[in-house]
Amino acid sequence: MTLRTFFQSVALRSNISPAVASVSSRTFTTSPAVLLKALPPRPKPPPESEIEEAYVKGSGPGGQKINKTNSAVQLKHIPTGIVVKSQATRSRDQNRKNAREILAQRVDDLRNGDQSRSSIVGHVKQKKAASASKKSKRKYKKLEEEKAAAAVASANAEEADSNNADAKRDSEAPQKSPRVNEVVHGIETRT
Repeated sequence: MTLRTFFQSVALRSNISPAVASVSSRTFTTSPAVLLKALPPRPKPPPESEIEEAYVKGSGPGGQKINKTNSAVQLKHIPTGIVVKSQATRSRDQNRKNAREILAQRVDDLRNGDQSRSSIVGHVKQKKAASASKKSKRKYKKLEEEKAAAAVASANAEEADSNNADAKRDSEAPQKSPRVNEVVHGIETRT
C-alpha cells in the first residue's frame, strides 16, 4: 500500500475528503517495538481450601489502635507449612490481600526455585545493576584517561613554553664583548 492510498483509506474512515488526504505529504515511519523478555505472570494465590486464616492483634508502631484490634492477618499454607503475617495497613481487607500475595510468592519460590517470578526479577535487577556499574566504571576510566592526557599535554606545553622563554631570553640579552685589557699611558685598564 502506498502512502497516498494509505492516507486516502484513512480519510475515508475518518470523514476527511479524499482530495485533502491525497494532497497531504506528511510522512511517518514506524520501527518494530523493542521486544523485552516478558516476566512470568504474578503467581496466583493458593485455593482457599489450602489456607488457614487467622486475625491477630498487631504490634509495633501505629498507636493504641493497632495494638487493640485484630487487623493483622496470619495465613498458613497447609500442604507446605508456610506461615505469613501481614500488618502493613490498619485495614483488615488490605492486609488479607497483601498476605495472600506474599503467600503466593513464597509458594511459587518453593515450587519453582530458580524459575520463580521473584528469582527471575532478582536476576534482571542484578543484571541491570551490573550493567550500570560497568557503564559507570567505563565512564570514570575514560574521564581519568582524558585527565591524564590533559596533564601530559599541559606539562609538554609548559616545557615548550619554558624552552621558548629561555631561547627568547638568550636572544634578547645584550652580547657581552670580551674583556679587553688596554694599556693607556702605562696603566692597564679593563673595559
